[in-house]
Amino acid sequence: MARFAAATALASSLAYCLTAGGSAFAQAPQKPQERMVVDARELVYDNKNNSVSAVGDVQILYQGRTIEADKVTYDRASKRVIASGNARITESNGTVITGDRFNLTDDFRDGFIDSLRVVNPDKTRFTAPRAERTDGETFVFEKGIYTACEPCKDKPERPPLWQVRSARIIHKKSEQTIYYESSRLEFAGVPIAYIPYMSGPDSTVKRKSGFLSPAFINTSALGFGVGLPYFFNLAPNYDLTVTPTYLSRQGFLGQAEWRHRLVNGSYNIRAAGIFQAEPDAFQPTPYGARDSDFRGSLETTGKFYLNPRWTYGWDIAMSTDRWFWKNYRIRSESISSTTYLQESISTGYLNGQSPNAWFDLRGYYFQPLTSSDWQKQQPLVLPVFDYNKRVHKPDVIGGELAFNVNVTSLTRDAAAFQQIPAQKNFLITTPNPLYDGCAVYQKDQCLVRGIGGSVARATAEVSWRRNFIDSLGQVWTPYASVRADIFSVNPSTTGFSNANVSSIFNTSDDVFGRVMPAVGLMYRYPFVAKTSWGTHIIEPVAQFVARPNETNVLRVANEDSQSLVFDDTNLFEWSGKFSGYDRVEGGTRANVGALYTGRFGKEAYANFLVGQSFNLAGRNSFAQADLVNTGLNSGLETTRSDFVTRAQISPFKNFFLTGAARLDESTFEAQRIDAGATYSNGTVTTSVTYGRYEPQPELGIPRRREGLGLNGSLGIAQYWRVRAGVLFDLDKYKFDRERYRDAFVAAQLNPVALAALTYPKTGPFQPASMSLGINYTDECTVFDISYSQSYADRQSGATKDTRTVMFKLELRTLGEISYSQNLGQGSTGDGVASR
Repeated sequence: MARFAAATALASSLAYCLTAGGSAFAQAPQKPQERMVVDARELVYDNKNNSVSAVGDVQILYQGRTIEADKVTYDRASKRVIASGNARITESNGTVITGDRFNLTDDFRDGFIDSLRVVNPDKTRFTAPRAERTDGETFVFEKGIYTACEPCKDKPERPPLWQVRSARIIHKKSEQTIYYESSRLEFAGVPIAYIPYMSGPDSTVKRKSGFLSPAFINTSALGFGVGLPYFFNLAPNYDLTVTPTYLSRQGFLGQAEWRHRLVNGSYNIRAAGIFQAEPDAFQPTPYGARDSDFRGSLETTGKFYLNPRWTYGWDIAMSTDRWFWKNYRIRSESISSTTYLQESISTGYLNGQSPNAWFDLRGYYFQPLTSSDWQKQQPLVLPVFDYNKRVHKPDVIGGELAFNVNVTSLTRDAAAFQQIPAQKNFLITTPNPLYDGCAVYQKDQCLVRGIGGSVARATAEVSWRRNFIDSLGQVWTPYASVRADIFSVNPSTTGFSNANVSSIFNTSDDVFGRVMPAVGLMYRYPFVAKTSWGTHIIEPVAQFVARPNETNVLRVANEDSQSLVFDDTNLFEWSGKFSGYDRVEGGTRANVGALYTGRFGKEAYANFLVGQSFNLAGRNSFAQADLVNTGLNSGLETTRSDFVTRAQISPFKNFFLTGAARLDESTFEAQRIDAGATYSNGTVTTSVTYGRYEPQPELGIPRRREGLGLNGSLGIAQYWRVRAGVLFDLDKYKFDRERYRDAFVAAQLNPVALAALTYPKTGPFQPASMSLGINYTDECTVFDISYSQSYADRQSGATKDTRTVMFKLELRTLGEISYSQNLGQGSTGDGVASR
């Protein structure tokens, strides 16, 4: 009761004094947020000094702010409020200000604070021995310290990981900006950089014009470079970023990015360009861009919603040459994610989706980014149309009825060839071989990867299937389909090497069709057994599909079905095992296999599959060679196919083993192996991958391909993690010896060249690439440094190893700084000249 009485007295006395006076208080009622609520243990009136004090666990709520202190005194003469002893102000936005002593105006807006400590809602912190707030929105911290790091829990007096110590820190809330004067950046209390003046947005800012973090680069062709982006916040829904970059060897590189968000979508436009000061730093055409003074790129991406189901968009990229993005380290969203033989893919699309249907209309333009690919051989694909609709449980027949439509049209300037069994002839031979050619343009010695001219195809297919389960638990699935294709082929026999196609392929204009009906039946009978150590399911599977023979194999310019990998994923594929529409599986075929699934305890499981395919009647489509010999050396070209297997095992939580293989049907020798193992427990993450693929000479792959990948990361301490990875090319030593043998034979009549030859010393474990890195990440800092090395690769055209060191430091709220350094010289694959 005594505490309540004291609080009531202070609320009526102190609140009266701190507001605009008794008359104002009486004339107009106050809004709830303007009323003062006071809580304290006792109230002391000092008539001599004309002051009123609240003493003991004082808490005052006024205009959204809360003041807490051991003692709060109001001086009536000066209209100042002095709070002392564990003084603390909590702002309406959650910011907490603490200090030894507050000297404030009667509305708490302005004043002086001793031994100030400010904690913002985003966990950023300011400290200063003395600070002043004016106009209710400007804080001036004398000898202030700023950090986004939390104090050490065990030793809060220890300096944070990083902090900015300034002669003055000025925070202007109206500008949402913090200014730092005469500052030092300290790490663990040790100064590492002096910054005379800088500014940055405060924690309330989402978008604000200003400079962004600089980026640094250093390569042999570009020299040392520094880029300083400037961000223009033009409106809440669009902005512009301009990045001038000075390169000591090439001059100024300009970059700009425009972003615009609309009601139904967004788009962006990126542009870059440079007038090169030293073009001689790069290789001459066609190996590099030495002959170009100006180089640049233009890119744009966009996506818009017509309604919840329909979207349209684009991802378009153009550059003056294929090496520009890589030479100048420019990010491009259009570049494919493959490591070797990268390309820029431009596309525009219209897409629609519903629960049972899918529509997609788009076009493609491909720009190769390595010297070994020729732009004239890349197709312009326009349009590609796909439509799929599924009808579940249609009347009368039940099951699922599916409709599938595809239309593809493409043009190409120059025909693309590949010599078999090994590529030894090229269209350009000196100084480095480029663009695949053939010694003899005949079907058994040369593949046609793409004809010059235009090719179009339209496909429509309807299929039906339904599951029946009998009283014994056997599952019967009948299937039926019919597919029709129309082809239009208009080859070009003029220009480049297009005339050579005529000795392999009928080059007359042609329009023809193909119809492929199919009926089939699949049988499955799962057996379930429970034991004391797990649950087991053994399921034999048999599939029978009857089709007529495939026709027009050599009349079809196979563009989308060139890749065929026979494995467990397409063993029971109803529509056939070819990857695209240009080829279709014909003949009568049976696919059989057995599947085992076991679960042991709560977390362990195992899954195994073994299967084989049989050509029962009719012509085997996989034994009929088209222009690229798709089907040959696939394991399906014989009456009895190779065996395919799959294994997935998890003996305990977080540990997984996977494997798949194709085994010769008579000798059981492995023709293809894919295996991997992964383990992760939060502290340790590791993976092992292995691949081995036997030669496929009729596809132009004369030697075995074998590789081993090792990757892992380890948390070595709180916030610290190291990582490493290496990829071994296990058969490169054979290729090196083959090259030595060919060079030795060619140098027999040249003693000087013969004496210069050195027998390769590479072994089976030849690295193809490797990387090392260390990372530190906590609530306020990200630090990362890495080293990567890509070794000379015979396919990508790189003749020298590429070694790169990258560094990144990100300080939360202050920005990020990054640096990239190439070690050593460039390679011809990059279009960079040797120095």
